[in-house]
Amino acid sequence: MTHVVREINSPGSKLNKKDVVEAVTIVETPPLKIVGIVGYLRTGRGLRSFKTIWSTNLPDSFCRNYYKNWYKSKKKAFSRIKSSMKESMKTQSSNIEKIKRYCTVIRCIGASDVLETGLKKKKADIIEIQINGGTFIEKLEFSKKMLGKNISISDIFSQDEIIDVIGITKGKGFAGVITRWGVTKLPRKTHRGSRKVACVGSWSPSGISYAVPRAGQNGYHHRTQQNIKIYRIGKSIDPKNAFTDFENTPKRITPMGGFPHYGVVKTDFLILRGCLVGPKKRTLILRKSLLSRNTNDFLQSTNLKFIDTSSKWGHGRFQTSDEKRDFFKSH
Repeated sequence: MTHVVREINSPGSKLNKKDVVEAVTIVETPPLKIVGIVGYLRTGRGLRSFKTIWSTNLPDSFCRNYYKNWYKSKKKAFSRIKSSMKESMKTQSSNIEKIKRYCTVIRCIGASDVLETGLKKKKADIIEIQINGGTFIEKLEFSKKMLGKNISISDIFSQDEIIDVIGITKGKGFAGVITRWGVTKLPRKTHRGSRKVACVGSWSPSGISYAVPRAGQNGYHHRTQQNIKIYRIGKSIDPKNAFTDFENTPKRITPMGGFPHYGVVKTDFLILRGCLVGPKKRTLILRKSLLSRNTNDFLQSTNLKFIDTSSKWGHGRFQTSDEKRDFFKSH
């Protein structure tokens, strides 16, 4: 996380044309490669996968998911698709015809390009993305065009867009009812402990309701954060991706010394308003917002005046290493 200074552009508000300091989260977004297409049949028991079409240029980071030990393995996964190009193209076309004839739902399989980030992770994260809009034939044609291609974050989202973020919260292990549910602590002289629920259920009928707070797993829960605003989509190739029109110093988004417990941002990134679920390095899923809010705060365009890139390991004073060097030379 870091902070930004932005000008409020909300006519009628007391804060209109004033600067505010806001906390933001930097999310690194490496390109997503479309490695496959899946066709689904509708059955009496729900959807059933019918045919899967794989790309002919599958990365090793994706294939690693099919092995317990990549180093000792013979690396045979998808070798038939990679080796015989003509045969794979023939089977692809027959599978596409079968999907066109029988399927009702089509989804793409995406694999993240983790090797482009600075993380030590080598296994790609895999996600299945449903294709919406248009007729089924149009969806299938679109999926065929995207197969084997890389999709960058700017192809999907735009600045000032409201999105939802899905992730897993920080794990806190086994916790009691006081910590887990915020139940009031019992008085000092209570029998058999005070950090408890006084009455968990009736004697008759005996049984404990599901609504009664109990001790158990705290954190490491699946959560969706709704309506989070994109303040900026930054490009990795831009040497001034953290620069604004109101500053003098051209700078990159990575702060001095890198982000604590993360490192250097090497690929495209998003600047999102506020904080997000989970610890550093944990994978997040970003999607188009389902319940968008049409308030002034969400509709106004973002005018960033300053993005802080000082060191996060201590009390940062300088925005770049050059700025620090020039200061100490002059003093």
